[in-house]
Amino acid sequence: MVRNKKRIVVLGGGFAGIECTRRLESHFKNDLEIEIILVSEDNFLLFTPMLPQVASGMIETRHIVMPIRTLCEKATFYESRVKNIDPHGKIITLMGTSEKRGISLHYDYLVIALGSQTNFFGMQDVEHNAYSMKTLNDAVMLRNRVIDMLEQAENEKNPILRKSLLTFVIVGGGFAGIETAGELMDLLLDARKHYPKIQKQDLQVIVLEALSRILPGFSEKLAKFANEKLIHRGIDIKLKTAVTSFDGTEVIVKELSETTRDSIDESKMSSIQTKTLVWTAGITPIDTIKNSIFKTEKGKIVVNEFLEVTEWPGVFAIGDCCQVITPERQKPQPPTAQVAEAQAKTAAYNLYSLIRNKEKKKYDYEFRGQMAVIGKRNGIASVLGMNVHGFLAWAIWRNYYLSKMPKFDKRFRVMLDWFIDLFFDRDISRLKFLRRETSKEYRELDEVDDVW
Repeated sequence: MVRNKKRIVVLGGGFAGIECTRRLESHFKNDLEIEIILVSEDNFLLFTPMLPQVASGMIETRHIVMPIRTLCEKATFYESRVKNIDPHGKIITLMGTSEKRGISLHYDYLVIALGSQTNFFGMQDVEHNAYSMKTLNDAVMLRNRVIDMLEQAENEKNPILRKSLLTFVIVGGGFAGIETAGELMDLLLDARKHYPKIQKQDLQVIVLEALSRILPGFSEKLAKFANEKLIHRGIDIKLKTAVTSFDGTEVIVKELSETTRDSIDESKMSSIQTKTLVWTAGITPIDTIKNSIFKTEKGKIVVNEFLEVTEWPGVFAIGDCCQVITPERQKPQPPTAQVAEAQAKTAAYNLYSLIRNKEKKKYDYEFRGQMAVIGKRNGIASVLGMNVHGFLAWAIWRNYYLSKMPKFDKRFRVMLDWFIDLFFDRDISRLKFLRRETSKEYRELDEVDDVW
């Protein structure tokens, strides 16, 4: 059987991959000669800006996930992990499991939007013992862990052990770290009412940041406001402090100075006794990208002004896995959903233009602002050239991200969760989930088109 259709394969089911696929569906909606395939490890789009609120129990887990099949109806969908990308043979190899064999897909055009993974900077003990905030499973695991620590601490007689149970350390003072710290404190204060032996002063949330300030993407004034609000709510923020190890019971940290930022001064080493460390200190492209033959810089695929991969015409890379440096800023763009969607729109248009022999357009991103929530009805925002903080910024954050959710039923469910949170405390039921084990690899099966 000879395949006459032109096939576009999109790898990744995050903001970049989904937006690109939907745009391609719109461009080629009446074209039967174009086949669109979407590959994603999960069968849903995770609305990551609200992940900390899932960890705190404010929003129900399934309310921030949208099934991919309801978002992209024209594309053929494969739920699988990408094992290998062969741009020479134009072949994508998908991993198999015990239930399904691997498969190889041929493509004519390719969009790589595989996102990123948590970067532990080579600290294997931290990677093994810390919690992260990257996936839906991470958020649920963290919530269970917090409740588990409260249950153990309530009846613990040893004061040293009890203190470590009630100490929660968040590494990273960026968006994810600060929003997680604020939501975590909200959960602890709500849940504490049901634990009569635990007092407010017993709870300790610590944020460790290697830089000299938190939220470096914001103005100094807004960052200072957030810092003061978090401290007022009982969150301890330690700046110029880096983690060197964590064995599950003790965090070893070092104090950094401007002159010896990368060196370890033994006299400035200290430790924090804790059973729970949440790592939000950085991301890195997935190993499939790092191990590919594409030209990379710091693990990210290098693309030109059209978001096309260098030396590989017809292959585009967008989102967290690509390196885009605009002439105006002369530095990589932040790994945000806003940037990912902007790149997705440009890549989809340029792919359409490539197939239709039209002129491609250069990627030109216009910064629209940024926002962060820092706890109970407080936030900071930089929008339309204005800096806003407090309740107004919190309200802007909610309205903006609610409007960005692609499904009305999910928006309505989140609104109900927020409304319920105004009148009731968080649920402290602990759902026992196990950490997901790594899937075994199974042999590949060529797609039917390639077999015949």
